[in-house]
Amino acid sequence: MTDQEILSSYVGSFVDELVRSGVRHAVVSPGSRSTPLAMMMAEHPLLKVWMHIDERSAGFFALGMAKSHQEPVALLCSSGTAGANYYPAVIEAAQSNVPLIVLTGDRPHELRDNGAPQAIDQIKLYGDYVKWFMEMAMPSSSPDLNRYVRTAASRATAVSSSVPSGPVHLNFPFRDPLIPDLAYSGLFSHGRDDHSPWVKATDHLHVLSEEVIAEYANKLVGKKGIIVVGPQDSDELAESLFSFAERLGYPVLADPLSKCRHTESPNLIEGYDAFLRGDVDSLLYPEVVIRFGAMPVSKAFMLFMKKVASPIQIVVDERGWRDPTLSSSDMLTVSPSSFVNSLLPAVGRVDLKETGWLDKWKTVNQITLKLLHEDLDTDGLFEGHVFRELGKVMSEGELLFVGNSMPIRDMENFFLPENSRPTVMGNRGANGIDGIVSTAIGASTAYSSSVLVIGDLSFYHDMNGLLLAKLYEINLTVIVVNNDGGGIFSFLPQREQNHHFEQLFGTPHGLNYEHAAALYEASFERISNWDEFKEAYVKSQNHHGLSIIEVPTDRDSNLVLHREMFEKVSRETAIVLQECSKS
Repeated sequence: MTDQEILSSYVGSFVDELVRSGVRHAVVSPGSRSTPLAMMMAEHPLLKVWMHIDERSAGFFALGMAKSHQEPVALLCSSGTAGANYYPAVIEAAQSNVPLIVLTGDRPHELRDNGAPQAIDQIKLYGDYVKWFMEMAMPSSSPDLNRYVRTAASRATAVSSSVPSGPVHLNFPFRDPLIPDLAYSGLFSHGRDDHSPWVKATDHLHVLSEEVIAEYANKLVGKKGIIVVGPQDSDELAESLFSFAERLGYPVLADPLSKCRHTESPNLIEGYDAFLRGDVDSLLYPEVVIRFGAMPVSKAFMLFMKKVASPIQIVVDERGWRDPTLSSSDMLTVSPSSFVNSLLPAVGRVDLKETGWLDKWKTVNQITLKLLHEDLDTDGLFEGHVFRELGKVMSEGELLFVGNSMPIRDMENFFLPENSRPTVMGNRGANGIDGIVSTAIGASTAYSSSVLVIGDLSFYHDMNGLLLAKLYEINLTVIVVNNDGGGIFSFLPQREQNHHFEQLFGTPHGLNYEHAAALYEASFERISNWDEFKEAYVKSQNHHGLSIIEVPTDRDSNLVLHREMFEKVSRETAIVLQECSKS
């Protein structure tokens, strides 16, 4: 075999095995040293290649695709600092358990650590943020190489997908010449004859023993308990979980990213973030707390948990040890669905009407939702109202992607869909504002209609990502809540220190985002009232491609309106709980 045939067989076998193992999408950034992999990916008939010039944005785009398609996505770049630009997306993938297969081209060993251009140390570039790292062998004529490279591809796909999902990193050193022979007859051959993966991997399974089932049924039945569901991506959990809650008589506090706000149930409590901000009466203190998955977005809930200090706090989380309150009494590394389905037969229907436990939560929740959705007497544009309007028009089958800082918190309180609920996503692994635009565009590839609500600083931080929407004609409506700076800092103690606040935290920029829309050939509307918002939204849904709607707001008045609303909720719910304590 010639050197070119050896290279072609080696890289072709790897790419083909990725596809056989379930990879359908590859996000590629241009570069020289990654040429063999890039050309082979483009050549494979069952792999869709998405090109993006900016590696940092490309990493988040791949992250969004993996989130929405719920499968591993390959991510390829050249040598040098190109791979370093993937780091923020790799961190987010690790923190939020998203399967990414990061592939970096590299210089051969003789060109390392001696001043060769575009050469850095790429060994374990992402440290502990990847589940697995491998420095790949150089292509050679060894008869074992086909088995080696196919096993590596199978393993990368399996490890990234296994619970807890996350990123893996394979580093590929290549020597010149870098051009594979696309006409070579053995390009995608030498795999399993039945086209199955080279290695079939089965994820670890957890089955609860009869003793464990009996133990937890005894801990839960007849207690004043609450169920908390943090961000998670299971579509199957909601139905069995609410059956479980109804049998126990427990209220369910469902995070907006949990996929459990999709279910209509008398046990569902959506307004907890608002009413837990006040001095919550001890009538709502639970004896048992069972949490499924990560902590919710709500800071008010976390502070409530620290205040309650229930003796029994059970965390059911297959993805690791996640307890920032340091108050859990039981930690079960098992999937929430397995836990619920195992215990359902052992939990009979419980009647807690004598205590009125569930009724108290439901009453407070109903009052809270009513107050949160009353019309505000204001001439300005209240930021939370964006989600009120979206709740009227969005429905099942659509995607609502929400930025961090204020948008995710406003969605928590003000998004109450009147129709069926859309899928809601966000980047809540590291909770950063970087890469939100790119992630949303990547996630939008799985939906015909998508909306991103994002703050102005976060939008600025990732405007490069808009190129992907332009190149691939992706339908996305971006709603930019523009308060000319870092609005969330107005809610933090820094706001009380007026000296240097605007310079260090408010950070006004004065940018006109209409120019950004023109650069990326997007439609643009800047609204001044909610009637204009409705018109702009309808127009965006009829527009093919990228639309940007800017909602200009005032940071100071927004702070006042939020505080007034939450103070009203606290007053009204306190009155109701006082009446409950007398009855």
